Amino acid sequence: MDAYRPAIGTPVQDLDTPCLLVDLEALEHNFGVVAKTYRDTSAKMRGHVKNLKTPIMAQMQINAGGTVGGVCAAKVAEAEVMVEGGIDDIFITNQIVTKDKIARVCALARRADMKVGIDDPRNLRALSEAAQEHDVTLGVLVEVDTSMHRAGIRAVEQGVELAKLATELPGTAFKGVMSHQSLTGDPDRETRYIEGRRFIEMCLAVKEAIEAEDIPVEIVSTGETWTFDVAAEIPGVTEIEGGTYALMGTNAGYMEDFEVAATVLGTVISTPRPGVAIGDVGVRALASPNGVLPALDGVPGVRVGELHDEHIVLRSEGEMPLSVGEKFQLISGQQDILVNRWDQFIAVRNGRVEAVWGILARGCHN
Repeated sequence: MDAYRPAIGTPVQDLDTPCLLVDLEALEHNFGVVAKTYRDTSAKMRGHVKNLKTPIMAQMQINAGGTVGGVCAAKVAEAEVMVEGGIDDIFITNQIVTKDKIARVCALARRADMKVGIDDPRNLRALSEAAQEHDVTLGVLVEVDTSMHRAGIRAVEQGVELAKLATELPGTAFKGVMSHQSLTGDPDRETRYIEGRRFIEMCLAVKEAIEAEDIPVEIVSTGETWTFDVAAEIPGVTEIEGGTYALMGTNAGYMEDFEVAATVLGTVISTPRPGVAIGDVGVRALASPNGVLPALDGVPGVRVGELHDEHIVLRSEGEMPLSVGEKFQLISGQQDILVNRWDQFIAVRNGRVEAVWGILARGCHN
């Protein structure tokens, strides 16, 4: 664990670096956008905690409004942290297949409304057997593969059969269907709407087929940050699995409704030659998915040239505006990977530390 914990009220310029900052005004803005978007819609947000990894921040969105009152998680370990943090409605948006992990989900089901994704009848039977053994009920949602080509059913008929089986087996409660989509590049609003609707309608087709068999579908859990507004306008969608929107990163910079809330603060430690500055932040403190370098925030004309283990190379076309000892902030390419590298958020407002929050689900890979 990182032993560094700054005092409340410390100016950002006096912080030890590198450190992970969260700007409270930007964070509250992002939570407010969600609350406003879903205030009068039947669809609501189910925030994805793989991005935040701390119950305090997840609860902030729930309190702000526009949510189902719960969250989704990627791993059982993340769900355990959220339940310990007082959140009692959790959907693990992946398949839980090993005996020990299923037992852990069953233990959580004694304290929270637990739901998991399914795409295989053998896994469904294993969930049923464990739920009976632990005397609990597990909610299940059929995952539909719409674009990711990972888990999920590939045919409508598979979804119908799984739904039928889930309603027949003891210990499981069929809740509905789910999907997750991806979109590469820098799409405009029209592209987001066209592609988002196309993918989500694939999920809704499974819902309609299941309902045609007189099986109620309570939940259609779909979408993500890039379709947060698209999904809200599609009849039948009940919840959106957004995550990136809360903190933001360069990979979702086209989503102009949201502001960057999380940055890594660094200090210039050397200016070895004209147009070059070396900072004390390296790849160990940042996320560089697929080689995408972070962006420098608020320093025009300066870019990230290279990223080493413990150092960053900043380059400018003309005279380097940063000098030794000056602070700078970096925006990561992907915030969930970034957050997983840190023990705590230093929450700042108006340039001063307001709170320090432990990232309790850091490293929850199981």
